[in-house]
Amino acid sequence: MSTPRLGTARLLLREWREDDKPVYAELNADPEVMAHFPATLTATQSDEMVDRMAASWTDRGYGLWAVEVVDDPGGVRGFVGFVGLSSPSWQTSFTPCVEVGWRLHRRSWGRGYAPEAARAALAWGFAELDLPGDEVVSFTTVANAKSRRVMEKLGMSHDPADDFDHPLLPDWHERRHVLYRLSRASFVAGSGGAGVPR
Repeated sequence: MSTPRLGTARLLLREWREDDKPVYAELNADPEVMAHFPATLTATQSDEMVDRMAASWTDRGYGLWAVEVVDDPGGVRGFVGFVGLSSPSWQTSFTPCVEVGWRLHRRSWGRGYAPEAARAALAWGFAELDLPGDEVVSFTTVANAKSRRVMEKLGMSHDPADDFDHPLLPDWHERRHVLYRLSRASFVAGSGGAGVPR
């Protein structure tokens, strides 16, 4: 399927374009953006990731949107990163699952773009997808306080019993991850049910 476009008060979630690649490579080369990943990405690795994200919509029927700021007086403008839905390729206690995730350029931090875009992605996911367990999950390293705050703003809940060691990370990297969950019922209750079938 083609990538659906979603609009929020300030943002456009849209298909990926070739001219997104230089900015996306810049954010993936930023050690602060990539602080909770094993390494920054080269421009080639970043470009290949864009191609995979764009292809996911055809392959799976869902994926990660390019996020563009279209209307935020005093904020930034243009493409700032991604938000959307994906499925881990590895197996653990909570897979199969659909995960909501994001990665934004550091110049856009502190403006509330991640939760704003993620809410739109979640509303679309709960309306359009047959979700395993009728829920969406999100996870990150224990120390990633910024992403954990976004998860909490989205109404996601954390049970320490769900925490896990990421199976694809090297031993020298922080492998312990926290898992957050959001059920359809909780999302509907928190959003007033706007755009989400009950």
